[in-house]
Amino acid sequence: MARHERPLDEGDGPELRFAASLRELRREAGSPTYRVLAQRAHYSIATLSSAAAGRALPSLSVTLAYVRACGGDVSQWERWWHEAAAQIAADTAHVGTETAGGDHDATAPYPGLSAFQPDDAKRFFGREELTGELADRLSRRRFVAVFGASGSGKSSLLRAGLLPRLRADAHRGLVVLLTPGPHPLEECAVRLATPAGTTAGALQADIAADPANLHRLVRQILAERPSGAEMFLVVDQFEEVFTLCRSEEERASFIAALVTAAQAPGSRCRVVLGVRADFYAHCTHYADLVGVLADAQVALGPMSAEQLRRAIVQPAVRAGLSVEGSLVVALVAECHGRPGVLPLLSHALLETWRRRRGNALTLAGYQAAGGLEGALTRTAETFYASLTPCRQRLARRLFLRLTALGEGTEDTKQPLPRTELDDSEDAAAVLEQAARARLLTLDDHHAEITHEALIRCWPRLHQWLTEDRESLRRHRRLSHAAALWESLDHDPDALYRGTRLALAREFAEEPAHRDALTARERAFLNASRLAEEARGHRALLSARRLRLLVACLAAVTLVATCAAGYALHAQRRVTQQRNEILSRTAVTEARTLRNTQPALYAQLMMAAYQLSPTTEARDGLLSAAGTSLPGRGRLVSAVAFDPAGRALAAGGEDSVQLWDLPAAGPPVKAGATPRTGPVASVAFAPDGRTLAVGGMDHRTRLWDISDRRHPVLTATLTAHTDVVFDVAFSPDGRTLATGSYDHTVRLWDLTASTSPTALAVLRGHRLNVKAVAFSRDGRTLATAGDDRTVRLWDVERPRRPVRLSVLTGHHDFVTSLAFSADGRTLVSGSDDRTIRIWDTHRPDHPTARSILADHAAVVISVALSRDGRRLASGGYDGTSRLWDLTDPGHPQPIGVITDAGGALNAVALSPDGQTLLTGSSDPFARLWPTDPHGAIAQACTRNPATITRAQWDRYFPDVRYNPPCGARS
Repeated sequence: MARHERPLDEGDGPELRFAASLRELRREAGSPTYRVLAQRAHYSIATLSSAAAGRALPSLSVTLAYVRACGGDVSQWERWWHEAAAQIAADTAHVGTETAGGDHDATAPYPGLSAFQPDDAKRFFGREELTGELADRLSRRRFVAVFGASGSGKSSLLRAGLLPRLRADAHRGLVVLLTPGPHPLEECAVRLATPAGTTAGALQADIAADPANLHRLVRQILAERPSGAEMFLVVDQFEEVFTLCRSEEERASFIAALVTAAQAPGSRCRVVLGVRADFYAHCTHYADLVGVLADAQVALGPMSAEQLRRAIVQPAVRAGLSVEGSLVVALVAECHGRPGVLPLLSHALLETWRRRRGNALTLAGYQAAGGLEGALTRTAETFYASLTPCRQRLARRLFLRLTALGEGTEDTKQPLPRTELDDSEDAAAVLEQAARARLLTLDDHHAEITHEALIRCWPRLHQWLTEDRESLRRHRRLSHAAALWESLDHDPDALYRGTRLALAREFAEEPAHRDALTARERAFLNASRLAEEARGHRALLSARRLRLLVACLAAVTLVATCAAGYALHAQRRVTQQRNEILSRTAVTEARTLRNTQPALYAQLMMAAYQLSPTTEARDGLLSAAGTSLPGRGRLVSAVAFDPAGRALAAGGEDSVQLWDLPAAGPPVKAGATPRTGPVASVAFAPDGRTLAVGGMDHRTRLWDISDRRHPVLTATLTAHTDVVFDVAFSPDGRTLATGSYDHTVRLWDLTASTSPTALAVLRGHRLNVKAVAFSRDGRTLATAGDDRTVRLWDVERPRRPVRLSVLTGHHDFVTSLAFSADGRTLVSGSDDRTIRIWDTHRPDHPTARSILADHAAVVISVALSRDGRRLASGGYDGTSRLWDLTDPGHPQPIGVITDAGGALNAVALSPDGQTLLTGSSDPFARLWPTDPHGAIAQACTRNPATITRAQWDRYFPDVRYNPPCGARS
C-alpha cells in the first residue's frame, strides 16, 4: 500500500504548484508506491519522492521519467515544466536585478547574436591561438582570407581578436575596418576619405577609373608616417560583394583594387578578408583573387571542447559571475563539433544570464530559456507574439526585406535603408521592439538582421521565406526597379512594360501582397501602368487604321476587276498580317489568365495558334498543355524516363516518386522509394528494372523496381565523400558511373546487382563533377563539372580508363551532358547560360559545332531524344527550350515552354521525343507535349469545354468563330 507523503508546505509558488500536480498525477495512476515508480523510471526512490516534495523544481529528465512511470502526457508535462522554470528564473532574475542595483543588458558578459566588437576584446575568449596564427600569417603575407561557415565567429575573430592586436601596435600604421554593402567602392571611399583629406565622391571615382589608385592612395595617406608604417584594410563579410552588389563592373573593380593594393611593388597595405565558406566558389571566378588566395587562407572551424569552455566561463568570471558546472558540461556537449553554433551559444548564454540566480548562471536558467536553439526561437516568438496583428504583418514584410535570397547558397542578411520603409508609427514601433530584442541592429540610416543564425533557427521566418520564393524574388526585383527609377528622376525608360509589368501587377493585385508594397513601389507601378495604357491606345489607333486599309483594299477589289488577281493576293496578305497581329495580341493579353483561368488560357492559345502559328502562339500553346505530377517536399531535383517510355521517376527532398505511363490516359502513380534524404540525380538501367539514385548524403543507392509499387533497395555505394550529383548506366547496364562534388568520377561493376564492386576512380577534374554520360556504344564516357571543362574517357576497359581529350570553351560551371544516338554529337549545358554542340566522332580530337545562347540564366539540364534529332534544355530562367538538331551545326528552335514552377532543376525527353519531363522549384514534376498538334489534341481531350462566342469576339474581333475543340451548343 502506498505510503502517505508529508503534506506540502503552505504557499503558492511555482515549485509547490508543480509538486502538487505531480502528486495528483500519481493519484490518478492508482497511487503506485515509489518503489514501483523507481522500477519503471530507473531513478532512485529518494530522487522521485523529492521531485514531488515542493522544495525545488526537479530537473526536466527526472520530471519526464516520473510522468512516464505514471502514464502521463510527456509533451504536455514538458511544456508545463518549461513554464514553471521560466517563472522561477524570472522571479529570481527580478530579485537579482534589484539586489544588483538595476543592471541591464549593457553589463551582460555575452553579446548575444551580435558579433564581439573591438571594445569587447577583454571578454573575447576561446580564439586566442587562432588570433595569434592570423596575426602571424598577416605579418608574413600581404593578403589573407579567413574562411568559415556562417556562425563560426569570423566577424568576432576579426573585430575583437585581430583589430585590438593591430591597434595595440600604434607605430605600425592605420587600421581600417569596412563591410562592402551594395556599393563596395563607395564604402571603401567613405572609410578612407578622412585620413586622405578629400571627399568620398572623388575617391570613389578615382578607384573606379583605375583600381591601382587605391594602392597610390594608401601610399599618399602614409607618406608622412614612419617608413615601416602600413595600412591594414580589414574587409568583414566579404560575401556581400556577391549577395548585395548588383554591378559586376563595380564588384570586379573592388576586388582588383584590393589585390593591387596588397600586391603592387612598394605596397604599404595588408588586406584581410572575412568570407563565408559557401562563397569560396564565387571567389574562384576572379583570376586575381584566385592567385592571392592560393596560400593565404585561414580556415575557421568549430571550437575544441577546451576553447568552448573558455568562451563560456571566462566572460562570466570577468563580470564577477560564476557558471554552474552542469551548465558548462551541457553546453560543451551540445556545441562541440558543430559549425555555425557560436551565435546560438552566445544568445543562449545571454538569456541564461537574464535568468541567473544571484551571481550564478544555472542549468535550470538555461533550460528555462529554451536551450541552445530554443532560446533564439523563444526570443523571436516572444517578440512576434507581443505585436498587434497589424504590426505582425509589418514585421513579416520587414524581415523578408532584410533577407537576401540565396542562389545556390544559404539565404543571407542584407541591410535595408530606412528610407525604403513607410514612415509610420507602427513601422517605427516594430523596428524598436525588434532592436530591443536584439534581433535587429539599427543605425541612423539602415536596419539589419543581427546575425544570419536567426534566418536558420527561427522556424516562422524560415516558413515565410519558403512559402513563395518566386513572389519574393518578384518583389525584390520590383523594389530595385523602383529605386532605380527614382534615382533617375522618374525617367520613363526605366518603367516596367510588357511581361514584366504584367507579372508585377499580378503580384501586387494578389490579396496577400496588397499591403506589402511601399509608397515608392506603388508610385512606380502606377506610372508603369499609365505608360502602358498610353502605348495600348496608340496600338489601338494603329489597328483601326489597319482595318480601314482592309476595307479600302476590298473596295478596290470590287471596282478594279482587271486587277482582281493582284487585289486577292493583297487581301490575303493583309488578312495574314491581321491574323498574325491578332494571334500575338491574344497571347500577350491572355498571359495573366494562365494561373487564374488555365482552361480558358489553353483554349486561347490553341485558337491563336490555329489563327496564325506564330512563335508566340506556339510557345504559349506548349506552355499551356502541361500535366502536373505531385511529389513530396518543396522541389523536384531530378527526373528520368525509363528506356521504354513506360515509366518515369522524379526525385525530390527525401525520396523518388515512380509513375506508370499507360498507352492512353493520364500517368498513374505507382510507388516511391523510402525516405533517404535529398536526391541529386536519378537514372534507369537499360532494362528498366533498376533505378540508381545519387544523394546529397554522399551515397548512391540501387533499387530493384521490377514492381514499381514496391521498390526494394539492393545496394548502397558509399565511396564518395560529397554529393553524388549525377549517375549514368552504360548501354549494356553492366557499368555505373557516378560523379561527385568530391571532384571524382567512379565506375562500378554491376554484374552482381546486390554487391557492386568498384572498377576505377577518374580524378581529372579539379572541382565538383556535375555531369556524366556514356556514348551509345558504351566505349566513351563524358564528364563535366565546375572546372568549366568537359572530359572524354575511353572506358572500353573500365578497370583502366584512359583520358582521350579535354573540351574547353565554357566560361562557367558545366552542369549537364547528353550524347546523340550515333555518338558523333555531344551536348553540354553550363552556368554561363550557353549550350554547346560538339562533334565527337573522333573522341580524341573533338571540335565545336555550334553555340546556343538563348537562355537568360544558368542552363542546368540538357536531354536528347533517342534518335538525337530533338534537344531539350532547362534553365534557372524558368524555361525549357526545344531544338531541331537534325543539322548539329545549325540547330533550329522549335519551342519555348515556360514552367509554372519557376527555376528548373532537371529535364528529360521521352525516347520518341514527343514528351518533355521537367522538375522545378516547386513540389511538381510536369509532362509537356513537344509538338503543337499533339498539345491541341491533349488539351481538347483533357478539357473539352471550349471558348464561348463572347470570349472569341473579345480576343479575335472580325474573325469567324471557329473554336479549336468545336463550337459550344
